[in-house]
Amino acid sequence: MAYIYSDVSRTFNEYLLIPNLTTEKCTPNNIDLSTPLVKYKKDAESSLKLNIPIVSAIMQSVSNDTLAIALARCGGLSFIYGSQPIESQAEMVRRVKKYKSGFVVSDSNLTVNSTLKDVIELKNKTGHSTIAITDDGTSSGKLLGLVTSRDYRISRDPVDRKVQDFMTPFAKLVLGKLGISLSEANDIIWEHKLNCLPIVDENQNLHYMVFRKDYDDHKQNPYELLDNSKRLVVGAGINSRDYEERVPALVNAGVDVLCIDSSDGYSVWQKNTLEHIKGKYNVPVGAGNVVDQEGFMYLVEAGADFVKVGIGGGSICITREQKGIGRGQATAVIEVAKARDEYFKRTGIYIPICSDGGIVHDYHIVLALAMGADFVMMGRYFARFDESPTKKVKSGNGYVKEYWGEGSNRARNWQRYDLGENQNMKFEEGVDSYVPYAGKLSDNLETTLNKIKATMSSCGSATIRELQETARLSLVSSTSIIEGGAHDVILKEKDY
Repeated sequence: MAYIYSDVSRTFNEYLLIPNLTTEKCTPNNIDLSTPLVKYKKDAESSLKLNIPIVSAIMQSVSNDTLAIALARCGGLSFIYGSQPIESQAEMVRRVKKYKSGFVVSDSNLTVNSTLKDVIELKNKTGHSTIAITDDGTSSGKLLGLVTSRDYRISRDPVDRKVQDFMTPFAKLVLGKLGISLSEANDIIWEHKLNCLPIVDENQNLHYMVFRKDYDDHKQNPYELLDNSKRLVVGAGINSRDYEERVPALVNAGVDVLCIDSSDGYSVWQKNTLEHIKGKYNVPVGAGNVVDQEGFMYLVEAGADFVKVGIGGGSICITREQKGIGRGQATAVIEVAKARDEYFKRTGIYIPICSDGGIVHDYHIVLALAMGADFVMMGRYFARFDESPTKKVKSGNGYVKEYWGEGSNRARNWQRYDLGENQNMKFEEGVDSYVPYAGKLSDNLETTLNKIKATMSSCGSATIRELQETARLSLVSSTSIIEGGAHDVILKEKDY
């Protein structure tokens, strides 16, 4: 008969942390959230570390270049989704690697033959009041002028008025030359009392825009995740089908780390993929997903640089419902972390693990870390933000954003559910949904990080490693979960 586990499969919601002594070193300002991303040997350091223990999910509705830039600027990392053509994914990677903090590629561009109506429509679409006027209307064309809200009056100017009649022409612009440092660009902005400084090359082609408002923004992002060349760090998702063509394109684009994206990582196809990449390229590769010791060891022995844990715990995942396969996320993380620690003790090689799925509340992140995860991967959390690639839709008195699973018919990512056959999806393992719109990533992530630090402080842990070694966890009953929320009171309606 089948082997039956005696332990119950448990979720994060079934645990609470027990406070430890909080000392002077454990104040939130002293909490260090850095964590290893890829494997390393004992007494050495990981070649790739995160400044915060958070990465974004490998999903069409979550991780594009815009979100990757925003998250890396906050210290985390995005794995740009792989369920798209190879070249478009590689181009997203290039955009992230070409991004320079403070140097912005203009996404609001028109030509001299555009009209005031075009200006207004573009401003309404992007929210940007500064528009570059180039010869071909692209962000890299020959710069001919700028249009700002000071150049026209909607109440008096006709909407068919040509841009060339009211723009500030090139000859009157203060410019920066390509190769200028951000510090030098900001000096020019302050000296000339500018709001924007275009950066052009010797042929007058536009490359970047530097904005006054980004000066303070840059100062507010001290945890940016940068490579040795001071470029943002970015990952990419791959599958076990077209990796021979996809991986070289991503490597050429400058990708820092790869991750095989699959609902079931305990497969010979992941082993084949890992061995191929490790034999040809010098790029770290994560693998998964698994939920037990056997799956973890299989991927580690195949060469995985980190292992992703979790099957069926995502908010849009219905793998457990459809196939009856999976495990409670807390139980999966605990068992895999135990296997990881035993492997480290035996070999001296530390394999970071990523908890993927099951995060509903911010404190669940701390629970995952305390149970042994080195970092967490989230999808729903990031899908809510301005920087995610999905549409913002009006719903009642508020807004929502679209969010769909990679196992849904909308994603059509059958490669993620590879069973060794060339076939399309036979049934869905993910749903198409909405999530409440939440605004800017940086604002929301700051709140989450403050909660994580406060919780770690109460646990007497100044680092993630200390948390893993000293945290105390308690199982909770259903009634104690109810007790933990507001109860037996009449809540006031918020009027703000």
